[in-house]
Amino acid sequence: MRPAWDVGALLLATGDLLQARFGALTVRGELSGLVRAASGHRYFALKDMAGSGALLRCAMFRRSAALLDFEARDGQQVEVRGRLAVYEPRGELQLVVEAMRPLGAGALYEQFLRQKARLQAEGLFDEARKRPIARWPVALGVITSTAGAALHDVLATLARRAPQVRVVIYPSPVQGSDAPASLVAALQRAGQRREVDTLLLVRGGGSLEDLWSFNDEGLVRAIVASPIPVVCGVGHESDVTLADLAADLRAATPTAAAELAAPERQAALQQLDALALRLQRRLRQQLDTQAQRLDALALRLGAPARALALQQQRLQSLHQRLLLALRQHVLQAGLQLPGLAARLQRARSLQAERQAQRLQALAQRLMALDPRQVMARGYAWVSDAQGQPVTAAASLKPGDALQAEWSDGSATLQVQQVRRRPPKGR
Repeated sequence: MRPAWDVGALLLATGDLLQARFGALTVRGELSGLVRAASGHRYFALKDMAGSGALLRCAMFRRSAALLDFEARDGQQVEVRGRLAVYEPRGELQLVVEAMRPLGAGALYEQFLRQKARLQAEGLFDEARKRPIARWPVALGVITSTAGAALHDVLATLARRAPQVRVVIYPSPVQGSDAPASLVAALQRAGQRREVDTLLLVRGGGSLEDLWSFNDEGLVRAIVASPIPVVCGVGHESDVTLADLAADLRAATPTAAAELAAPERQAALQQLDALALRLQRRLRQQLDTQAQRLDALALRLGAPARALALQQQRLQSLHQRLLLALRQHVLQAGLQLPGLAARLQRARSLQAERQAQRLQALAQRLMALDPRQVMARGYAWVSDAQGQPVTAAASLKPGDALQAEWSDGSATLQVQQVRRRPPKGR
């Protein structure tokens, strides 16, 4: 009989045989189940691009992962270079990847991008249409699978942070062909019942295929149409679904969704205590201020006689000042009176003289305009029988009776002949 192999020795020998047989090799496939460890290593699987269902486990250690010049994500088609090995703790075949380059997006990822662009063009992802979630919710609704770890994480977080918030669970599968329709039905049921302030749509992490239900167009439209604000926490921080983009608020994880939907009770109580303390201090300050003001008013009110005496003294002082000022004013006026009387007399004389001169000038002008003064120089005043003045020979005719007046008398005349003088310049 051949000697028996130890398990470790067999796996070690198998690994050596694979390395010797294949050496460094290049493999093409589609990324699936990509995990970024805290150590910097990356673990994923390569799916056969022909759709045969073949799967190859891969590990890419930190030194090689740091050299990547693109952001690897599930669904991408890549070409990796590395060496085959056996992972001894599980006895699994794996490819230790040393380099990776993208070949283009996988079929699911291409579909994701096309659907995202179409829905984005419709405005379903616009930030302007998204609603704020309730700041102090009374009840929260959780849409997820009752068998998943996401529900446990959400309930544990709410119990720790906000035990006063009531939780209503709307169970639905979160993976598989029936999941999209069930999630839509849960959203519609919650909207009809209107018993919660905010809805949490959550599930744990997984590959692109595992999370594909949350890229369903019907679910996206149901989120947008929901009358209740929706917080979506699907997968890990690096996972982004169309449901995340359509939700009113996106959370990195289910736990983060619970933290965003309900403020921490202890922090709220501390804030209330701080506000109460500020209110007490402000009230105390106000009371102290008013007490001091009251004391001051009481002091002023407590001695009215003194205040009255001060006012009487002030009144007497003002009275004395008024009498003194009046006496001084009368004295000054008496001193100014003789001078004012003399000025008045001079003004009267000057005014009388000016009036006399003006009267004489007017009399002279009046005498100059007296018709008798004109007639004394040889002129006569001629009028017709009606007493109207005759100013032109053209108005006369032979036989007309006229009245002529001179400075020393008058005479009645009769026209014998009219002779007209030709106009000048002819």
